[in-house]
Amino acid sequence: MLLFSLCFVCLNLSSRVSFTLTWSVGLKNFESKLRKGQPQIILMKEGTDSSQGKPQLISNINACAAVVDAIRTTLGPRGMDKLIVDTKGQATISNDGATIMKQLDIVHPAAKILVDIAKSQDAEVGDGTTTVVLLAGQFLEQCKTLIEEGVHPHAIIRAFRRATNLAIEKINEIAVKINKKDPVELRSILAKCAGTSLNSKLIHQQKDFFAQMVVDAVMSLDSLLPLDMIGIKKVPGGALEESRLVDGVAFKKTFSYAGFEMQPKHYENPKIALLNIELELKAERDNAEIRVNNVEEYQKIVDTEWNILYQKLDLIHKSGAKVVLSKLPIGDVATQYFADRDMFCAGRVVDEDMKRTIKACGGAIMSTAHDLDDSVLGTCQLFEEKQIGAERFNFFNGCPQAKTCTIVLRGGAEQFLEETERSLHDAIMIVRRALKHDAVVAGGGAVELEVSKHLREYSRSIASKEQLFLAAYAKALEVIPRQLCDNAGFDSTTILNKLRARHAEGGKWYGVDVMNEDIADNFIACVWEPALVKINALTAASEAACLILSVDETIKSPRSSTDGPPMPGRGRGRPM
Repeated sequence: MLLFSLCFVCLNLSSRVSFTLTWSVGLKNFESKLRKGQPQIILMKEGTDSSQGKPQLISNINACAAVVDAIRTTLGPRGMDKLIVDTKGQATISNDGATIMKQLDIVHPAAKILVDIAKSQDAEVGDGTTTVVLLAGQFLEQCKTLIEEGVHPHAIIRAFRRATNLAIEKINEIAVKINKKDPVELRSILAKCAGTSLNSKLIHQQKDFFAQMVVDAVMSLDSLLPLDMIGIKKVPGGALEESRLVDGVAFKKTFSYAGFEMQPKHYENPKIALLNIELELKAERDNAEIRVNNVEEYQKIVDTEWNILYQKLDLIHKSGAKVVLSKLPIGDVATQYFADRDMFCAGRVVDEDMKRTIKACGGAIMSTAHDLDDSVLGTCQLFEEKQIGAERFNFFNGCPQAKTCTIVLRGGAEQFLEETERSLHDAIMIVRRALKHDAVVAGGGAVELEVSKHLREYSRSIASKEQLFLAAYAKALEVIPRQLCDNAGFDSTTILNKLRARHAEGGKWYGVDVMNEDIADNFIACVWEPALVKINALTAASEAACLILSVDETIKSPRSSTDGPPMPGRGRGRPM
């Protein structure tokens, strides 16, 4: 019995040893085959950062929320301004959403989408840039809890696109058409639209003054309403009320030589020569070399240069032009030549001003003085030079070719003038859009609440889980009146409860009254905006939210070794 037990133990140990040896040999054979066989698959460069899944989607939403919080307080008439200092130390003061988003150096890839929609809103409509960023951020905030609970993003995207279409249909349904046949009523509506845009700007105290100026500027254009035919010139000093609208082209006096003060500064029906010619003696190139044998040959070269210059001046004078504008310099000899013949000249004219003058006064830019005739010369009813503040301006009034105007802004600090220019640009865009798309709605959060009520009622008719998503979209729209109350220091809960009750009773134009801390019929209060502003804002915000929701993985490639600072040296392999 003992002998049998010992044999069994020896047999068991030997089997274990043989199994261990077989396993280790098999593992080594597998590793050798793996080394000799197919290599490990590497898809991306070493150092590539990849993150995916629900945490990545939540991270993108949080990044967008941080951007929204940066401009949240700029909304509305009681919005605050932002002071942004760039890397060069240049300060910018603004409460315009697009300007702030451009100045912020955002590096997060998902948050950059909000910058893009702010730029598109500014380019397409001109106003509502803060609104579109706020809406997009609130859409994502409403989706955050749904995503955390396990809802698939594409179910939310599908519902949001449906909600956007319903919202646009509702806005088009309640929008009020502009009667373009009555010019008095048309100007009144346009002035109210411009005033609404200027309400939230730095110049809101002078909104009536500038609203009329903006309407006059836009109404002076032709039927295409080209934006580049409205020039804005800034002259530091004076008060805002000293700003003026010039019916024609105006630009700052250019650099001039001796003899300029002898030239006349007032012409009626002058012919205007537009040139791209340098009317002065040219300096030779640094590496030019001319060899002459005697003084007479050198004198011939000098005389030829003078003859060429005087030949150009004679041809310009014989063309009948009284005003000569050139992109290139006009020297002291040419300036005195024109002064002796009662002609006005301006050299180094800015390209933008030259183009506006061509479009307004006619003519063409000529690169030679040999073909100057009436077909290439422009004209205007009156040309004069006037003093505005510390600057002198050249005015071209009564331009026959195209209707154009120039707004001359006065003010104190340079940053204040720049913000005034941005504010007027938004107001001009709003008036242009109101003329082209003749439908207006009430502002102050009235439209958003009416659309929110409509979507809530519609969602109750849906039996699927899409009801929750439409309700979340409707709740997100309330961010506009709520933020208007918060920025004004009101109790947003009380104001929103009043607004919901009034909209349920049929008061579709009731919105926030920031002047009296209450609600009011903003259509009667003349707080009007083009319907296109709201439609474009809803569309862009919804598209941005859907785009961010559809991203579940972010892959960042590592920086190349060549991305560092450039090597010192003179370039092209040459030493220092």
